[in-house]
This record gives sequence, C-alpha cells and structure tokens, in this order.
Amino acid sequence: MKLLLERWRLYVEKQERTPRKYYAFDWDDNIVFMPTKIILLDKEDVEVGMSTRDFADYREMIGVEEFEYEGRTIVGFAENAFKFFRHPEGDPQFLVDAETATPGPSWNDFAGAINEGSIFAIITARGHHPETIKSAVRNYINSEYEGINKQSVIESLRSYKSTPAFSTEGDDDFIIEEYLKLCRFYPVSFKAAAEANPEQAKAEKLSEFIEHVKSLNKGKPFEIGFSDDDPGNIEVIKKLKKDQGLSNLIIKYTGG
Repeated sequence: MKLLLERWRLYVEKQERTPRKYYAFDWDDNIVFMPTKIILLDKEDVEVGMSTRDFADYREMIGVEEFEYEGRTIVGFAENAFKFFRHPEGDPQFLVDAETATPGPSWNDFAGAINEGSIFAIITARGHHPETIKSAVRNYINSEYEGINKQSVIESLRSYKSTPAFSTEGDDDFIIEEYLKLCRFYPVSFKAAAEANPEQAKAEKLSEFIEHVKSLNKGKPFEIGFSDDDPGNIEVIKKLKKDQGLSNLIIKYTGG
C-alpha cells in the first residue's frame, strides 16, 4: 500500500508539472480552405472574386496599384468587398461555406485539440458574429467532420483530460456547450474595420486569450500553440512573444 501511494503521489506531481496545452487558430487557409470570395473591381468596373488565399498575397497592392489577376486588371475593392465576411449579411453564407470547406494545414491540430477537449481560440480577420463561428465548430463536432469524433470529445471532457473542471451534469450536448463556452471566438473585424490590416487586432486578441488561459490555470504551467498562414500575422505574433517574454507560446507558420 505504501508503494502504491508513493507511485500515486509521483503521478500527481508529474501531472501538476506537465503544461496544459491550449491552441489559437486562424480560420481561413489554416484550419480550412473556404470558398468565400472577397469582391474586387477590374478597370471595366466589373466585380471579380478573390480567394482569401490569394488575398494574403495581393492585399498590399489592392487600391494602390493596378495588377493582373485571373486575366483581369484589378483596380481596387468593390463597394462592399467583404460582404460575405462580416455580420450580418455574411453570417448565413459562412455556415454554408464551412460545410463545403476542405481541411487546411492546421486541420489535424484543430481536430486533435477538439477530440482531446483542449480549450482553443479562433482568431480570424473575418467580421462575423462570434456565435456564428461557434455554430460552425459545433456543427463540425456533431457531424464528426473529417476526423472529429464526438464520443472522444465527450469522454475527454468528462474525464478532465486537458480542460479545467466544469460542470459535467447533463447530457452530451450540454457538455459540448459548456466546453464551447470556455473556448474563445475572435472575429477581429466584428463591429470594426480591420479586414485589410488585421495583424495588430489578432495580436490583441491572442493576448486576451492568454489572460483567459491564465485565469483557467490558476498558476499552473501551460503552453499555447498559435498557427496562421499569413506571414504578416506571424511576424506580429513573434514580436508579441518577444516583447512579453512568452516562452510558452509556440508559433506555427502554415503558409506556402
């Protein structure tokens, strides 16, 4: 019995020293590739749709200089260029597009985090209502999209594998709702105008998420993984890490 208690004490001490893992993900071209288009204008005043992946490459040129894109000469943004990316008009389309999206470079990390019951944040340049993005994630869990296993999520949450304790009194759907309440959904252009320059806004929301994680851990060690496909965002987050001495922040660039 004495040996058994000693082993248990060592196990508990090891668990206390093992950092809990949290995650912060960009959405477009990182978690998933969405079919949503940004609307531009060519020199004939005709609207041209541009993918978010291409927008990351061209955004510094749009409205500054003319350039060729898919056989058209682009001169600037359309009047409502981001209409499918913001609340309220773009919210229904977001849920539709999420259903037809294909996995991005961080999908496996995202699905794995959910299956393990890890707390995560979505930090995206989009401007949808946060509840809309939460709904898309809930749909992924319920439909067991691309490797997400609802039963694994429930088992992880009920056993407190990697989450702070919260009420598990209730059915499976209640448990998932409690879990998603602990996660954070940060569309940085919601009620703002950060679509064309989201880097600083993303850094601010990551800082906010880190404070949230600190409050959950109550002084215990933790790590946060951040992933984004945009090199501009990555550089700003690297500066945040350096300026704030965030040695437990792991940054992953997922662009080409």
